[in-house]
Amino acid sequence: MTAPAEIGPPEPVPHDRRAAPGALLMTEQHLRGHHAGFASRFFAFLIDCVISIAVFELALGAAGFAASVLTGQSIHWSRANLWVVVAFFAWEFLYYAYCWTASGKTPGMVLLGLQVVGQDGSRAGTRRGLVRTLAFPLSFILLGLGFVSILFEHDRRALHDLIAGTAVIYSWDARDARLRSLARGGSGHSR
Repeated sequence: MTAPAEIGPPEPVPHDRRAAPGALLMTEQHLRGHHAGFASRFFAFLIDCVISIAVFELALGAAGFAASVLTGQSIHWSRANLWVVVAFFAWEFLYYAYCWTASGKTPGMVLLGLQVVGQDGSRAGTRRGLVRTLAFPLSFILLGLGFVSILFEHDRRALHDLIAGTAVIYSWDARDARLRSLARGGSGHSR
């Protein structure tokens, strides 16, 4: 038997190519682990706005229908009803808090291949997910200035990310998704 070969130290990575522990480096074909930019985060947020507001409106419509059946009177909700406003903000908190604590991904983030992770690349978890949800409105309240750091910081973290100790990364890469699609027989050239 021969002795196992010694494993030397890993090759050094140039300073400008270092990533957070647990994150993968960006190459031409891979985005996984790379910090997500402003545009992809913004479009994921728009998708989430449409989804969360649509679900809230459907629930409100169902509640109105059920109330009208039970009371026999037509019920119309408006933004002037304080409890509707409170219910909307409670729903938005639950929507983001659940998604960010459970998987680090909202439905909009899933569609665009984004994920909230800890600053070090680890899973966001419950504490960081909740803190991020609570701090999220601050980025808006400060006239949107909480989002400016996404454009200028190398790790593209917004104010709510800095407060919560989180970052948003790409969690998939287009090449792997295409290969999986081709493996299933969905080449898209069958016409």
